Amino acid sequence: MTTPNAQAGPRSLWKWAVQTARLCCGVPDYDVYVKHLREHHPERKIPSYGEFFRERQEARYRGTGGRCC
Repeated sequence: MTTPNAQAGPRSLWKWAVQTARLCCGVPDYDVYVKHLREHHPERKIPSYGEFFRERQEARYRGTGGRCC
C-alpha cells in the first residue's frame, strides 16, 4: 500500500484512507486481492466479494493467517 500523491485528488485520498482503515481492522482489500490473483494465480477462480469476505473471516478467527504467498 502506498500513500496517494498529493495531486491525486480527494477521491484517491479517500480510497487510500478506507483501505488503511480496513487493513487496521484486519479486513483486506478485495480489489487488491483480485489483482493479486490475476497476476500470480491466473488458474484460480475469482471469488465473489461475499466468498472472499467469509474466507478472510474464517482465516482470521481460525488463526491460520490465510496467506498464500
